[in-house]
Amino acid sequence: MLAFHHEQPDRVPLHYFDNPNLNQRMKTHFGLSSNDEEGLRQRLDIDFRGIWLPYNGRRLHTEIPHRRVDPAWGRRTQWIEHESGGYWDYCDYPLKDAPPEVFDNWPIPSPDDYDYAIVQQVCKTHPDKAIYIGGPGSADVMNFSGMLMGVEQMMMEIIDPDSPLQRFADRRVNVQLAELERTLELAGGRVDFLWIGEDLGTQRGPAISMDSYRRFLKPRHQRYVDLARAWNIPVMMHSCGSSSWAFDEFLEMGITAIDTLQPEAADMSPAYLKSRWGGQLTFHGCISTAGPVAYGSAEDVRRNVRETLDIMMPGGGYCLAPTHCLQDNSPTENVLAMFAAALEYGRY
Repeated sequence: MLAFHHEQPDRVPLHYFDNPNLNQRMKTHFGLSSNDEEGLRQRLDIDFRGIWLPYNGRRLHTEIPHRRVDPAWGRRTQWIEHESGGYWDYCDYPLKDAPPEVFDNWPIPSPDDYDYAIVQQVCKTHPDKAIYIGGPGSADVMNFSGMLMGVEQMMMEIIDPDSPLQRFADRRVNVQLAELERTLELAGGRVDFLWIGEDLGTQRGPAISMDSYRRFLKPRHQRYVDLARAWNIPVMMHSCGSSSWAFDEFLEMGITAIDTLQPEAADMSPAYLKSRWGGQLTFHGCISTAGPVAYGSAEDVRRNVRETLDIMMPGGGYCLAPTHCLQDNSPTENVLAMFAAALEYGRY
């Protein structure tokens, strides 16, 4: 929390995300069981823990052979192989070209359909960790809608004020906000920040216009920020790609921390971000999953971590994390080098 308030902690806070193949390799390296997520985070000295509410409502969307169908929202995924393993990727797009009545009647869960018993359990188990609610998939209109209707149609629908997507997005926002508020109440002041997300950039620049962001996304994002303000907790925004074009908008809304920070994207280098917003925004990320961690040597990784820390550490306001889930093509020794270097060079 010192880092979030631009004060210098004893060391830079650390966060970790991974894909399944790498996850199992890391656990094997440490001699952990395949389901010991907490053990892995302890071995890496990770300072964050999230509250993820399990869905325990009835299945609202029918299962389909050779697919995973989200029981609550109906997103569909299929297994896609790649050179390093594979993962479940979105497919079929059940709302593509759907008429308005299908959108308006698409089954969605109730806030009552989630298991809130986990809230106090996480808070009591981790008294010395930063507890967050939400995540990169909270508040995201574009990403989530693209998973159900495909990216091309989503990009057209978000600029149409009469599109049924506008009503669908608000239905989802209402459910999420109710879940988050109930979680905050049960946590009794133990939640440290709210994490939301919306991928706003390509690798070269904005994915949408500023006008589109202000008209269709910003008002919905503002509702999450207002909830966090009511509970006096900061908000961190996840946004992949070249997203710095929207950072002043975030600040105006009350968002004070930014996640992902892909250094290879336009206007996203650590030096640029620190010089432009270092006194206003907390940065979370910067260690590229498409950089030395994936393609370099362990020594390259150590050098990259040290260079990033040299830029981002002064004055506080930085949490070291990968720019996305560490991918399966990242050698185990490189991931170990990343966190070892962070602990070695990240002390004030």
